[in-house]
Amino acid sequence: MKLYNSSTAPNPRRVRIFLAEKGIVVPFEEVDIVKAVNRGPEFRKKNPMGTLPVLELDDGTCIAESVAICRYFEEIQPEPPLMGTDAKDRALVEMWNRRMEFELFEAATGAFRYRHEFFKGRIEQSPEYAEICRRHVIASLAWLDSELASRPFIAGDRFTIADITALCGIDFSRTSGIRIDPGQKNLSRWHAAVSARPSAKA
Repeated sequence: MKLYNSSTAPNPRRVRIFLAEKGIVVPFEEVDIVKAVNRGPEFRKKNPMGTLPVLELDDGTCIAESVAICRYFEEIQPEPPLMGTDAKDRALVEMWNRRMEFELFEAATGAFRYRHEFFKGRIEQSPEYAEICRRHVIASLAWLDSELASRPFIAGDRFTIADITALCGIDFSRTSGIRIDPGQKNLSRWHAAVSARPSAKA
């Protein structure tokens, strides 16, 4: 088993943090995204979408998409639970993780992808849409600050995959010049706490 990784991209970081929280060690193979190795024909045999990360199992099965990879590890090692503990809790964690993806993570990556030179010639870009994404992130941070007034973590009283998604989205938004506003005390408290976890350095 090994994980095809990019140390600078936000999606592989989500899986690395998840693995670190679980205490699972998996060999990493770094893929050079600057040279677009992930978009070449050999890599696309493993993932036709050309994205990272990809988990390759010992039998040759390749699993792409960050949450799918995390789900695999949650199933084989349920403790500590990062995707919920029972039907209701799993649904709530999934709800909040999807909210963090839709309202924060995707907008943060869109603000970068659709304007930055790195993706020029790789995807169709739109600076106007990138700016919409940037404003969406800023609005989402204000909303999340209000949500965190009532609980310590995104989905409740326990650290979950929703916190991982939010952390990676917020940290990656710095590439677009976005920071947590000093007045957002609840969000700042949460960010300091989750950033201090050893897994955040993975």
